[in-house]
Amino acid sequence: MNKEKIQAIVEEVVKASLQELKFVPIAASNRHIHLSGEHVDRLFGRGYKLTKLKELSQPNQFAAKETVTLIGPNGKIQNVRVLGPSRGKTQVEISLFDGFTLGVNPPIRQSGDLKGSAGITIQGPRGQIQIQEGLICAARHVHMHPSDAENFGVSDGDYVQVKTRGERGIIFSNVLIRVSPKYRLEMHLDLDEANAANLKNGQLGEIVSIERKGGGQLNGFERNG
Repeated sequence: MNKEKIQAIVEEVVKASLQELKFVPIAASNRHIHLSGEHVDRLFGRGYKLTKLKELSQPNQFAAKETVTLIGPNGKIQNVRVLGPSRGKTQVEISLFDGFTLGVNPPIRQSGDLKGSAGITIQGPRGQIQIQEGLICAARHVHMHPSDAENFGVSDGDYVQVKTRGERGIIFSNVLIRVSPKYRLEMHLDLDEANAANLKNGQLGEIVSIERKGGGQLNGFERNG
């Protein structure tokens, strides 16, 4: 049995154990930007292709070598990582503290919910653009594969509470469940939230209650199966 198969078996065993105990791994997401193909051209040059730096935890997503500078009314933040592949519309994700640094007020939104969000100026090595909307503070959420959702007894659009442990243990409310065959089990927080609870990437949180998207609360819920 080769090394890759052994690693895959280990990952499946760990995943099954986490589901049985209602735990999800947590990842803190630093400020970053998703660029449209048009904006890649305008910031880095016509026909430019993003260069993969490393794979991300979610399948087919990667951190690129490329970075940009965000420019707001009160300041700028340099070396903001570009994530790939390119999207249909540019989306910039920062923390609320980053908003104070820049002098902007990003709304707390789920990814893709950009209508009426904040604007920002973006500087690349070959050009500068100003977007009128697309700047958000990403709302906390849990990515799940459909098999994960079945095991946890949740559905896409449900909200859960997630409890963490440690010296600064906390219960995160209003955590959206997002389900897709493209997702891998993981809860995403921004750096402000992770630092407040003294969390590191890979630490575990426990789902302790569910609020169905159609209404109704389940406390101390039982896993399906």
